[in-house]
Amino acid sequence: MQAPIGIFGGTFDPIHFGHLRLAEELTESLALKQVVFIPTGWPPHRNRPQTPADHRLFMAELAIAGNPHFSVDAREVRRTTPAYTIDTLIALREKYGDQQPICLLMGADAFLGLPWWRRWQELFDLAHIAVAYRPGFPRESWQNSMSALLRQTLETRLGSVQTLHESAAGRIITLSITALDISATYIRDTLQAGRNPRYLLPDAVLDYIHTHQLYPANPE
Repeated sequence: MQAPIGIFGGTFDPIHFGHLRLAEELTESLALKQVVFIPTGWPPHRNRPQTPADHRLFMAELAIAGNPHFSVDAREVRRTTPAYTIDTLIALREKYGDQQPICLLMGADAFLGLPWWRRWQELFDLAHIAVAYRPGFPRESWQNSMSALLRQTLETRLGSVQTLHESAAGRIITLSITALDISATYIRDTLQAGRNPRYLLPDAVLDYIHTHQLYPANPE
């Protein structure tokens, strides 16, 4: 048995305590070897982030500093074409080998959109998927929002912590995590309104935002 490596992708515009807490709780709950944060450069399923990729990469590095279980991977921000998860996982599988369990970490909202991802069913050939949801929002409550194919996939592939350690890929696990109602959109709006988002994100990240004037206040 090997401890899985968690892969956590996102725009991280900016990274905040909601992201960090999700990664920390899944590290403990799933007994992960590490969590690799992968800021996306050009997400194909949404508009390009307003903040340049290098800034978002550096904010992620600041946010995870001091946590030996966290690291940051720059491969997607270095791409000049849209960054698809399937391509990233293929590259990571080449890096870590066929036997290393890899676990893609995501929230319930992202999981519900999985059928619109490129070659989404092939993701299970490369990784497990861990779906984090808020207390009071159990799997049964969002299962009704799934497509029939996604629901069938969940039921067929539903696993346990043990199965994540016993195989390299192919399982889905769902876990409840602490509810932190924090979003990058809210932080950006707060800054652009001239308010202080302190305690929603690490101080080092907030200092970096102010130094580089990443989300300047809108003029009256």
